Amino acid sequence: MNNTHTHREAWLLDLIERMRPLFSLHDHELPDKIRVTCGFPSRRPLNGVKNQCVGQVWEATSSKDAHYEVMVSPILDDTMRVAATVAHELVHVAVGLEHDHKTPFKRLAKAIGLEGKMTATQAGPEFIEWVLPVLEGVGPYPHAALDARGKSSGPKKQTTRLLKIQCPMCEYSVRITRKWLDEVGPPACPTHTDPLEELGPE
Repeated sequence: MNNTHTHREAWLLDLIERMRPLFSLHDHELPDKIRVTCGFPSRRPLNGVKNQCVGQVWEATSSKDAHYEVMVSPILDDTMRVAATVAHELVHVAVGLEHDHKTPFKRLAKAIGLEGKMTATQAGPEFIEWVLPVLEGVGPYPHAALDARGKSSGPKKQTTRLLKIQCPMCEYSVRITRKWLDEVGPPACPTHTDPLEELGPE
């Protein structure tokens, strides 16, 4: 199958436009002002193999010209997984970011065929069936996965300082070395069960 687009952003924008009817079908109209790009999310972008953040959306109020800004991590190159990640972020846009992954998000995510843990949804059979013709239209994602743990011109990774990680729902926090965070991922909050989010070095 040939790529319809040679540039990632054009491909991602086309995908979003073709996904609009799916959200309309479930009584949610996506706003016109949405940008999307291939770039690292602001949190947990380099968290080893487990618990890595692969998508993020910024509220329109954060944008100078009132656009929702969607990020798709460059570690992804599987077309179906990219589509499911974009759909996950569009659910946030559709129901409002203030709902996080709670009931309104969960209801719409399941309605469009996403399944699994709501903080890390995957394409279910219904979503796959719906999106396959869309992906045939846009072609394969024109991107090759980036090894985020490879060499770059950025600063060297801190390996000895303890990192503080905290539950996004409460103030429960722990300190952990980068080695263990990369190898096994962040521990879960005993109250809310979701993985803790990295705040930075202590």
